[in-house]
Amino acid sequence: MAEQKKRRLPSAFTILFGLIALLAILTWVIPAGTYRQDSAGNLIAGTYYTIARHPQGLWDIFMAPVIGMVGNEATSGAVQIALFILVIGGFLGVVNHTGALNDAIRSVVLNSRGHEQRLIIVLMIIFALGGSTYGMGEETMAFFPLLVPIMMAVGYDSLVAAGVIIIGTRVGDLASTVNPFSTGVASAIIKISPGDGLFSRILLLGVTTALSTWYILRYAKRVKKDPTKSFVYQQRQADLAHFKVDQLEAEPTPLTKAQKRVLTVFILAFLIMIVGLVPWSSINPAWTGFETFTKWLRTVPILGTLVGQDATPLGSWYFNEITMLFFLMAIVVKFVAKIPENEFIQAFMTGMQELMSVAIIVAVARGIQVVMNAGYITGTILHAGETTLAGMPKGVFIILAFVFFILLSFLIPSSSGLAAATMGIMGSLAHFAHVDGSAVVTAYQAATGLITAVTPTAGMLVGGLTLARIPFTAWWKWEAKLIVLLFVVTCVYLVGLVMI
Repeated sequence: MAEQKKRRLPSAFTILFGLIALLAILTWVIPAGTYRQDSAGNLIAGTYYTIARHPQGLWDIFMAPVIGMVGNEATSGAVQIALFILVIGGFLGVVNHTGALNDAIRSVVLNSRGHEQRLIIVLMIIFALGGSTYGMGEETMAFFPLLVPIMMAVGYDSLVAAGVIIIGTRVGDLASTVNPFSTGVASAIIKISPGDGLFSRILLLGVTTALSTWYILRYAKRVKKDPTKSFVYQQRQADLAHFKVDQLEAEPTPLTKAQKRVLTVFILAFLIMIVGLVPWSSINPAWTGFETFTKWLRTVPILGTLVGQDATPLGSWYFNEITMLFFLMAIVVKFVAKIPENEFIQAFMTGMQELMSVAIIVAVARGIQVVMNAGYITGTILHAGETTLAGMPKGVFIILAFVFFILLSFLIPSSSGLAAATMGIMGSLAHFAHVDGSAVVTAYQAATGLITAVTPTAGMLVGGLTLARIPFTAWWKWEAKLIVLLFVVTCVYLVGLVMI
């Protein structure tokens, strides 16, 4: 036990705080410098100049996470992002309190007996959509004990079940469309709409989901035909006994009317968020229907005042608006599911509590930018990057950015933490390289989705494999070819994205 503790990798909090301390030390070494800014606050390329050093001390190191949350003149705070994370956690807590999500997937699973290949396809789509839209991850733990025995009962193995859940959500995260914990946070840091690049990411989601589904189906067919081809065949009998496969119930549990209403609200919430975030008029100047409708609504007597004169039209939403949306939808779930007031508050607070670490880690990671900005080394690092990237082809830049994010994802498996720690710099470097910010966001989230399917620092992966009784060595051997394929496909996609 002592040996295991000794080898345990540090948490994302420890790594991030260590980076804050390291960068504080570097402010004593790296020359200070800055750029001139335009009226919008954007750095102007080619205007870098040096200034006197501003070394950061112990006070600055421990103050950095605090300022990272509330912000100051040099660095915007993460409180807007953190509040959204907490509220969506509360929303998911209320939805999970009704059992609607768990029972919906259980219903799909149990009703697909005898149609195992269709089951794999349907579940891959569901989990990919979950990862792509709201960052489904650790909450999938409940599905391992359910799905593993079912897959084994129909002739597959535990790797098929784990692959559907883990690869499904990781591919969804890789091609996040509106995932608030990756797309949302990263877009906010570089001050673009999470809707920028949405349609191209939908294409990437379709391609990578199809590729991953084919990979799992191919393996599943081979195992069903010859169980000895399983990467975990040596433990099959022990797994059959452990998961009590012979006692598996075949009858599905039907969804209640209340759960169906909750699922409708759940889907509606994310649809509204997507519509609200997509910059429709930027895509086509003629698409101004939401602005026109909102202006008309404000002029309607009583109704306009009742709705609110400051209502923001769909297509112009940002973190404040979507935070309000999920707060409102949590209340709607309370009423459609007839949840007592005390249970609703408890479920909402529990959901917020579960994502508290995610909200706080954003502030800690933002502390890295605080120290760099206060020490005036951000400009110096950007200047070095600007000089290095001068004349570099867009395709080369985006591939190097993708690899950069992959390397850091091993150390910082938190997508929100990685975004807060790196997107400020990478967004500016992309600007210097004339690469669209949405492409950098895509490279970042593709890296986090890919690596969290591999690294033992990812909580969902470690927990899921433990529940499925799958050794890490077997998992890595099974997924190796798929990870390489996804890496190549993503590289081709990114190069095409920046060259078009």
